[in-house]
Amino acid sequence: MNMQSQVISVEAQVIAIIAEQAVLDVADVTPGQSLDSLGIDSLGLVETIFAIEEAFDISVPFNANEPSESPFDLGSVASIVAAVEGLIAQKAA
Repeated sequence: MNMQSQVISVEAQVIAIIAEQAVLDVADVTPGQSLDSLGIDSLGLVETIFAIEEAFDISVPFNANEPSESPFDLGSVASIVAAVEGLIAQKAA
């Protein structure tokens, strides 16, 4: 079995998911940007969370009714990547 597919970083996959939701080119999404600045609304946020959960086979602790209460940091692209990496590490442990 070819392990090349494992080479794609978590960051690259998360950015690809966010870019798809924002209808932007991957090159237009940078780690320092917020989802708001990328034009992702609350529905887009929920779709992004679902896409991340599916892509990484993880469960994101996110409540759409209380997004600010979520332990999952949605402040920027970089914080989302870090949170996803943390969830992957927890799952592996």
